[in-house]
Amino acid sequence: MKLTDISRQLATAFAAVGVSSLVLVGCSNSSAPEATQEPVTEGSTAETAASDIDPEHTKIIIGTTEGDFADMVRNQVKGSLEAQGYEVELIAFTDYVRPNLALAEGDLDINIFQHKPYLDNFKKENNLDLVEAFQVPTAPLGIYSGKKNTLDAAFKGMSVSAPNDPSNFARALVMMNDLGWIKLKDNIDPLTASKADIADNSKYDIDIIELEAAQLPRARDEVDFAVINGNYATDAGIELTEALFQEPSFSYVNWSAIKSADTGKKWVEDVTNAYNSEAFKKYAHDTFPGYKYPKIWGADHGAHTDAAAPAEAEAAAQ
Repeated sequence: MKLTDISRQLATAFAAVGVSSLVLVGCSNSSAPEATQEPVTEGSTAETAASDIDPEHTKIIIGTTEGDFADMVRNQVKGSLEAQGYEVELIAFTDYVRPNLALAEGDLDINIFQHKPYLDNFKKENNLDLVEAFQVPTAPLGIYSGKKNTLDAAFKGMSVSAPNDPSNFARALVMMNDLGWIKLKDNIDPLTASKADIADNSKYDIDIIELEAAQLPRARDEVDFAVINGNYATDAGIELTEALFQEPSFSYVNWSAIKSADTGKKWVEDVTNAYNSEAFKKYAHDTFPGYKYPKIWGADHGAHTDAAAPAEAEAAAQ
């Protein structure tokens, strides 16, 4: 499906839920002039021609959602790769659809914004030849206050906003099930849970309002509680410690994605190393308290997260 077709569908969907004012950020091509395309540091590759970089791929275009993942590139990864001799360009998005389409169509070399269940579902539905490459520090999904400030304030008929993409909506339902707000059917797949899997909503008769993820922080005043993705919470200036409840599972630590054809290439290895370097680990620990960390980091995995017990974290980690 072309980006313009997706954009048309997104615009229609947003209008239906009253969020048509959102301006989606697109890809770095002529059909999407609204892309947030950040300048490249001039002379970064020319000055380091002898550097040990991939001679067939000297410029790396990284796509992320705006917020913490973009900050990781701006503040740490970009400089590290440029010091090695690469030219690096960052393109930031405000939706979860375009980054994968842009990657598949060649407008990006790599994207960083999604957990594996979302990637698996998206590439299956859109027939995309993409694969995960490495994990990145991830802010967990949380339930935040809206009109109500404590979980004890839950009441019958309350409204709860949640991300409208299937994967993250499933996570929101699982969280509400964990809290006892709803009851999901037995033996369902928690990664694909939908409204049809709600067995009982009678306790609170919750009005679940589905919104595009980037809109959730701005719509907090219109609902009683809001389920917000961690990256959009931090981008809106919401501290993760403000969450009334965080999902305990480690299944949603986010991954980078690349085209399958790029697997094993040196530039991919160099980006992977930049994200797993000691310098990046220190930056992540200092800058993103409360995050869950890549499993490959070993003892650092989830070092600053109190939401899950160690046994549960190990069992759920990918």
